[in-house]
Amino acid sequence: MDTPQRRFDRTWQPRLWLRLAGLILIVAYVIAFVVGNNDETSVNFVVGKATTSLIWVILLSLLAGLLAGVLISQLHARRRALVDAPESGSAQTSEASTATPSSISDGDA
Repeated sequence: MDTPQRRFDRTWQPRLWLRLAGLILIVAYVIAFVVGNNDETSVNFVVGKATTSLIWVILLSLLAGLLAGVLISQLHARRRALVDAPESGSAQTSEASTATPSSISDGDA
């Protein structure tokens, strides 16, 4: 029969408790961040002015930065794929299609 100590040793999950403690710390930090940045502030746009809580300015700026970063990385990946595509297909092209005609290479028109 199992003793209470053995049962505790088998059911003890230190990783679970560490994750739970980390999650509690993150939630506490987010709450403190929101409370600490609750001051009213004005934001000047080119065409107007708005007054809002500082936390909303911070969070909307964070969201805009994340969105811009994702879009730029997608554009960069697409451009890189387009540039790399002809190089990967060069093994399939024939030598005749890549050679420069002699009239062009000599400069004769």
